[in-house]
Amino acid sequence: MDTQTKLELEAAAFRRLQKHLMEDRTDVQNIDMMNLTGFCRNCLSRWYQEAAVERGVEMSKDEGRAAYYGMPFADWKAKYQTDAGPAAQAAFDGTHPKG
Repeated sequence: MDTQTKLELEAAAFRRLQKHLMEDRTDVQNIDMMNLTGFCRNCLSRWYQEAAVERGVEMSKDEGRAAYYGMPFADWKAKYQTDAGPAAQAAFDGTHPKG
């Protein structure tokens, strides 16, 4: 497989993951993703923003989130985010100690 085809396939897989998380599974909470996988939508938006900056594209954290979420993060939270239950919060605290 040539480099360009590989890049296009990777980009297509990323777009499909993004669509899945943003349209098909809005019910899955970021804290649950963090507890199960170690990353969430916010991580993906940060990685997107960091990749842009590495390539000389000025992009703030908020701009990266809006680009990934397809809307301002505050709007996403208002539409889809629910409060974390005690078990989810305890699991998160166990793997992400406050420092």
